[in-house]
Amino acid sequence: MTAWPGAWIAFVFVAAGAQTLRFLLQRQLNRTGLSVGGATFSRFMFSFPIIALATIAAGLVFGHAIPSTPAPFWAYALPGGIAQILATACVIRMFSLRNFAVGIAFKKSEAVLTAFVGILILGEYVTPAAWIAIALGVVAVLILSQKGEAAFSWAALRSPATVFGLTSGLFFAFSSVLYRGATLSLEGPVLLRSAVTLACVTAWQSLALGLWLWLREPGELARVFRAWRVAALVGITSLIGSYCWFTAFALQNAAYVKALGQVEVLFSIAATALLLGERITARELWGIAVLTVSILFLVQVV
Repeated sequence: MTAWPGAWIAFVFVAAGAQTLRFLLQRQLNRTGLSVGGATFSRFMFSFPIIALATIAAGLVFGHAIPSTPAPFWAYALPGGIAQILATACVIRMFSLRNFAVGIAFKKSEAVLTAFVGILILGEYVTPAAWIAIALGVVAVLILSQKGEAAFSWAALRSPATVFGLTSGLFFAFSSVLYRGATLSLEGPVLLRSAVTLACVTAWQSLALGLWLWLREPGELARVFRAWRVAALVGITSLIGSYCWFTAFALQNAAYVKALGQVEVLFSIAATALLLGERITARELWGIAVLTVSILFLVQVV
């Protein structure tokens, strides 16, 4: 593990910041001609070579053998990779329906869903106090599901933005728990286990999504590589974020990691207001405020 019990918190904050930048870049790619699949593919293709070389170099420099990958590892890693592809595609699609900050807030339904998925797959339970923090997250999602300043409507929960948002949260929840299972199935130092898991997953995702684009979206792979300047930045920010997420998963219950990861909403507010010039409504601010309270409460009880 680590000599500093709170290390997972630091990894979550760095991951959330890098992920906010990555979604901004993917949003831009999608708006400048790439399809949802192409913008999603960019995060895996341009990060895989870097993490693969870095993993091998780290093993040589620090004298650690690259851990072998047993069958249980692949049973977690392969479906986790597919779940993350689908989750990312849902988020990018959602950005065309609501503003950036609200899109990220919808995605954060993963914090609630990860707790249930963690119980289902790994048998990892959360404390009663943590469930209260998670429940606040549910309230925030209900608030954010409403568009504009009109009266609350349950019908809004059936809107395309809500559907894509909650679906992305569900897929991210599965990928988070499965990635934790994958890292825990390996032997060796935490940082090396995280790197090996990330290298294997991104290789699989690049292959799977690249094949899909080649078969279903002719010409899209060429468009991704023509947009290499922005796409490479997507890959780098994705690499930083994913590595920090994977390391946090290796150190802490995935439900707690994703619940704290809701701090990404605060970063997205700054990006929405300062970089994109998009307006955030009063109701959306209330939803974001409730989400923030749930984050602060969680940090106190975990």
